[in-house]
Amino acid sequence: VQLQASGGGLVQSGYSLRLSCRLSCAGSGCDFMSYAVGWFRQAPGKEHEFVAVLPSNPNPADYAHFADGRFTVSRDGAMHTVYLRMNSLEPEDTAIYYCAATRRLIRSRARSNYDFWGRGTQVTVSS
Repeated sequence: VQLQASGGGLVQSGYSLRLSCRLSCAGSGCDFMSYAVGWFRQAPGKEHEFVAVLPSNPNPADYAHFADGRFTVSRDGAMHTVYLRMNSLEPEDTAIYYCAATRRLIRSRARSNYDFWGRGTQVTVSS
């Protein structure tokens, strides 16, 4: 299983970005809907922190307190892609954002429960 995150960039405070995380599998394919896909971020000099998770279908999403109400995670099954829509971005949201996937749990906020990780995408929010 491979994950590819994209969509980061430089935006001004108050603007929006949509990150994408495309999941691909080798061989005969995989059941995209059975994976929980989480988003994490790491700001300069800080630890990784949980952002949001879209559980395996059909369970509801879970958000970190700072993301609730501003960020929305969604899935396009046909495209094998999970999106993280981020509105009202603030300089404090500046970080490298990573997506990760697991089938061991329906959802998790813990990095250790995710088996597959994509490379991060940089989000920079200027004031």
